[in-house]
Amino acid sequence: MIQIVEREIAGRTLKIETGRMAKQASGAVYVTYGGSAVLVAATSGGLRDLPFFPLTMEYREKTYAAGKIPGGFFKREGAPRDKEKLTARLMDRPLRPLFPDGYKFETQVYCMVLSSDGENDPALLSIVGASAALMISDIPWDGPVSSVKIGRINGDFIINPTVSQSEESDLDLVVAVHGGDVVMLEGNASELPEDVILEAIETASEEVAEITAMQMELYELCKQEKHSFEKFEIPVDILEHVRKQALPAFEAVYGNGEKNALSVAGDTIKEESSDAFSGKIDDDFTEADLKKSISEAVYQVEKEFVRDKILVQKMRYDRRDAADVRKITSEIGVLKRPHGSALFTRGETQALITVTLGSANDEQRIDALLGDYTKKFMLHYNFPPFSVGEARPIRGPGRREIGHGHLAEVAISKVLPSPEKGFDYTIRIVSEILESNGSSSQATICGASLALMNAGVPISAPVAGVALGLVADGEDYVILSDIAGVEDHLGDMDLKIAGTGKGITAIQMDLKVEGISLKMLKEAIERARVNRNTILDSMNEVIDKPSDTMSEYAPKVVSVMIDTDKIGKLIGPGGKNIRGIQEETGVDISVDDTGKVTIMSDNGEAADRALLMVEGSVGSAKIGVIYDGVVVNIRDFGAFVEIMPGTDGLLHISQIVEERIDRVEDVLKMGQKVRVKVKSIRDDGKINLIMKGIDQNT
Repeated sequence: MIQIVEREIAGRTLKIETGRMAKQASGAVYVTYGGSAVLVAATSGGLRDLPFFPLTMEYREKTYAAGKIPGGFFKREGAPRDKEKLTARLMDRPLRPLFPDGYKFETQVYCMVLSSDGENDPALLSIVGASAALMISDIPWDGPVSSVKIGRINGDFIINPTVSQSEESDLDLVVAVHGGDVVMLEGNASELPEDVILEAIETASEEVAEITAMQMELYELCKQEKHSFEKFEIPVDILEHVRKQALPAFEAVYGNGEKNALSVAGDTIKEESSDAFSGKIDDDFTEADLKKSISEAVYQVEKEFVRDKILVQKMRYDRRDAADVRKITSEIGVLKRPHGSALFTRGETQALITVTLGSANDEQRIDALLGDYTKKFMLHYNFPPFSVGEARPIRGPGRREIGHGHLAEVAISKVLPSPEKGFDYTIRIVSEILESNGSSSQATICGASLALMNAGVPISAPVAGVALGLVADGEDYVILSDIAGVEDHLGDMDLKIAGTGKGITAIQMDLKVEGISLKMLKEAIERARVNRNTILDSMNEVIDKPSDTMSEYAPKVVSVMIDTDKIGKLIGPGGKNIRGIQEETGVDISVDDTGKVTIMSDNGEAADRALLMVEGSVGSAKIGVIYDGVVVNIRDFGAFVEIMPGTDGLLHISQIVEERIDRVEDVLKMGQKVRVKVKSIRDDGKINLIMKGIDQNT
């Protein structure tokens, strides 16, 4: 039976339908908002004997949704693009914590974009659709989760802003809520103060109430009985043995600040316990059961131990106070050939950052569902296995790397100079994580800010980031600044906030619990502000403003505006003219629809020469500029010299040489190459040239 629920959300109808499509899935919904629509299907397979919950969230955009045919040779959708991977992460983060502890059935939630109207981003529907599909399925899950995007235009909050509204907004924040608590944050802002961000979160939390009511209404109409499962239980004797052995071992190493101290102690306990219980193995309790029991027992005891240390004894693994940031060291200019570089180290996390400057031809071209566009700024994050002391296969960037890079990219993008202000470079930043023990994405942000200033990029302000954690037990909780790996792994929250001294530029929050109150969130955001200023003070000791000069290896950029009706003349038939200038001078030339021509070269003289050739090809001579010309016509009163293709000027007989001559032919011949300077340009566009006094041998 088809069931439909709908509500007006931000002036548009949000509709959730089930029973018409994908009926063989455990739960499936068709969600529409404006002219955009997604189909979300949740399915669960067999039980897997894995040390983790095998949950897969997928978000896939179909180009037919926007009435487009895919580019490329194969003309069909291929591997997911960055936007799809980022949206899949957006779905996963608020939903994963609500599956029951110990649930190990293969589970997949698949969101397909079926329609896109170009104004309502279908990615907004992914979390709501995934939540609704799980709610009506037979998969055990403690939902619902509801979400909205909130923007701000002229100081007024906008719920679910359209694509065109987002271009005017100084805030782009997705807020996901479970019950009355926030479970996920993801977004960026134009250096907005903390109180504005908190007000936005509170406003969004109130707005999702109708979406939650929709999901509960649909659940009541077509709910299924959730299938049962048996949670793996650790035998009591094994758990108690591990606890007795592990607690003193953990106590001996806790507090020394060594990253792997607890895990090394845990490995020793696993070996000892395996030997102690080897005689318990039989047909009903296999060696695999023993290994799993001991492993889970060690994890459980370690988690209890660390959380007790932090929450009750107020002692962190490296003996820092809860509000302290680890030691920071910063270096700039560590590499010679990149146009800017920095090495940022905070505790046992280290990022090597490089900045490369390029031309408009280096921009990334994106074929997107909501419209094609180009990117002049790219930040790529890499996480090699040696950064955590591992040896594993090296493959392309995964979802985590793309997510971390995106967070850093939006944080930094808010302070970059705009092309309208004369900065025509394309910028690529690469972050190589050399060591990792907590919040390498925030180290990337700090290092990127330093490297940009080292490169002489005129950013408006330095940017820093910090990650905060949480350990909570009911009303009792501790917020931790600059969390390390063990505090992230065994804690309840990972809240990353980046910004300038003025305000926030990026925020991201993940939880391992079912929600966090606005009271806790307010305290954490204020702590982040204090920590961020501490980090900025440390960075400012190394460099506090962009360098006055750029690297000697950075390309030189010159630009000129030409009339739009002369763009075709500059490019020439099949690109022949502009290609010829590039080949002759070795420069890189780009021209946009406004008539702006940008020339980039590692050689300043070549850039200047190309500029003259560009101006020459469109007939834009300049007074006082010397041109290499060719005599194309000789008359009694002088000669006509072509100084650029299709453009010539009059070289009067009196302006050829210093001494008086009777005949032009006594000095000049047809086809002769001469160097002349533009003396004047008449109102009718005719050009007067001068040759005398100009060195002809240069």
